[in-house]
Amino acid sequence: MTGSSEEGHVIGCHTLEAWNQQLQRGNESKKIIVVDFTASWCGPCRFIAPFLAELAKKFTDVIFLKVDVDELKSVAQDWAVEAMPTFVFIKEGTIVGKVVGAKKDELQQTLEKHVAAAGA
Repeated sequence: MTGSSEEGHVIGCHTLEAWNQQLQRGNESKKIIVVDFTASWCGPCRFIAPFLAELAKKFTDVIFLKVDVDELKSVAQDWAVEAMPTFVFIKEGTIVGKVVGAKKDELQQTLEKHVAAAGA
C-alpha cells in the first residue's frame, strides 16, 4: 500500500515543493489537513509535539503537517501565522479552523469537530 508509511505520522515540510505537494495531496483526497506551524526555539511547540504525534496515530484519515516558520517564512506569511504554535485546519484549500497556542483540549476538540463534519 503506497503512502501507508505516512499514515499516523506528522509529516515535516522542509521545502516549498514538499509543502505544495502535501497541500495538493490533501485537496485531491479531500482529507482534512492539520498544519502545525512551529519553531525550533519555541518551548510550547516542543511541549505540544508529542501530543500532535498521538493525534496523528489516532486520526489516520487526517494529514498532519509540520512547518518550521523560520525554514518556510513565506508559507507562514501566506497563512497569516503570527504566534507559535499555530494549528491551521484546511479542507480543500480553505482554512476551516485555527488553534493558536499549545492548547491540547482545544486542538483535540477542533480536530474531532472537523473529522465529524467531513464524515457527515
